[in-house]
Amino acid sequence: MAPAHDTTPSDGLGRRRFLTLSAGLGLGTAAACTAAPPRPHSTAAPHGRLRPEAERDAPGTADWRLASTGPPDAVAGYPDRVSVTPGEQFGLHVSTTAAAFRVSAFRVGWYGGRQARRIWTSGRIPGRAQPAPRVLPATRTVRADWPVTLPVDTSGWPEGAYLLRLEADTGHQRHVPLIVRSTDGTGRTVLLHAPATWQAYNRWGGSSLYNGASGAYATRSLAVSFDRPYDGDGAEKFRVYEWALVVLAERLGIPLAYTTGVDVHRDPGVLHGAHAVVCLGHDEYWTPEQRAHVTAARDAGTNIAFLGANTCFRRVRLEAGEGADARTVVCYKTAYRADPCYDSHPALVTTDYRLPPAADPESSLTGVLYEGYPVDAPYVVRAADHWLYDGTGARSGDAFAHLVGVEYDRITPGAPAPGELEIIAHSPLVCGGRASHSDSAYYTAPSGAGVFATGTMRWVEGLTAGTGMFGRDHGMDARTRTFVTRTTENLLRTFAKGPAAGHAPPPRANVRTVYGA
Repeated sequence: MAPAHDTTPSDGLGRRRFLTLSAGLGLGTAAACTAAPPRPHSTAAPHGRLRPEAERDAPGTADWRLASTGPPDAVAGYPDRVSVTPGEQFGLHVSTTAAAFRVSAFRVGWYGGRQARRIWTSGRIPGRAQPAPRVLPATRTVRADWPVTLPVDTSGWPEGAYLLRLEADTGHQRHVPLIVRSTDGTGRTVLLHAPATWQAYNRWGGSSLYNGASGAYATRSLAVSFDRPYDGDGAEKFRVYEWALVVLAERLGIPLAYTTGVDVHRDPGVLHGAHAVVCLGHDEYWTPEQRAHVTAARDAGTNIAFLGANTCFRRVRLEAGEGADARTVVCYKTAYRADPCYDSHPALVTTDYRLPPAADPESSLTGVLYEGYPVDAPYVVRAADHWLYDGTGARSGDAFAHLVGVEYDRITPGAPAPGELEIIAHSPLVCGGRASHSDSAYYTAPSGAGVFATGTMRWVEGLTAGTGMFGRDHGMDARTRTFVTRTTENLLRTFAKGPAAGHAPPPRANVRTVYGA
């Protein structure tokens, strides 16, 4: 969510239940103004990696789902690492009112339609209710700072996206997301997970980058810490905006690599030689380092897919806070003049990328510009003969109800553009009483890399449209699911081959035709 004044609450994302995929679907302190030091490169071997088709078809389980979360203090936890490489250890910090609990690690994938594979289960661990969180007054940062409950060794865990399920003796459960990241993306499609955005919206302990304990924007946190659990069921942003794409990509059997924006910020090595990078459904908060590294990958021939809207909208810093690792996401937003970097390091000031003191609108990378929230509108195909729509049966002018929302992007004449753009969907809408459009756009970089942006935040949700299972789908139907699934399959398969200009038709520049001179 990124309204200009930041006074509008979320559209209910914190209340949105995850739409479970059915088996048949086709799918700290903010005083430091220098970048966080790179993490030392791990020498851990990628234990347990299977060939894409073998991992896809390995035995799975439907038991990854939560039964009952119970009250907020029933059980909750967080890892002391956003990601690990296979074989690395992390600490799991858990609080529970139960006498004991267990932990299961589920790797997300196709697995014959079961969508996850249980990789590891702990023994029974004594429970303990941990102290209340503390708040750092200067930035209103909430930190749990619980001691390590359980060290976890990931030897034998394949690279991938994981949900750890905490299971209290009382029957209450919560998820904890973790990425077991890849260090080599050569020839692979890199799935770029967005924990900085997960954390920005996290209200565990009372405050996020949007609201303070009072619920007011004025008392929001100016920096948020990974040293606390996520609110709600523990992994809502990952499951709503990322889960279904992981399942689909693994079902296709293309070579995949996994990482996070936090890790690309520190070390872009996984992008070197990658055929594609996929930014998922809600990836709003980027450091300048992450943006520079992704841009460099594009300029070296790596295709980029932006499957959400409002991507790369906020400039953030990662800081160490009170620990040795960069576990704090700093974003002053509209209070950017109070950012300690304002006078000394303007390029690191944490506000919207398009705003001074170092304005650099996201459209120079994505091709599209974020415009509005909230919106609910049909997605309208403009160029039905584009290769992305092959096999969908869609015709120009066909509409898919509710697929545009809750935020949207568009081509904005006059905004920085990376090159000649083709608008392949042009969807009329009304936002805040003002008529506008959402655009899906495609361009190729001089390197041959193809870049596609959906222009809507609901694209990944569209992969589960019409299932009617466990939550909202905004009224999207099975026809929309079929359309989004086939289009995404075309995108992933084409981008997995390498620079798209070498094997896909070039964009047909049409911005002037659509929007006028």
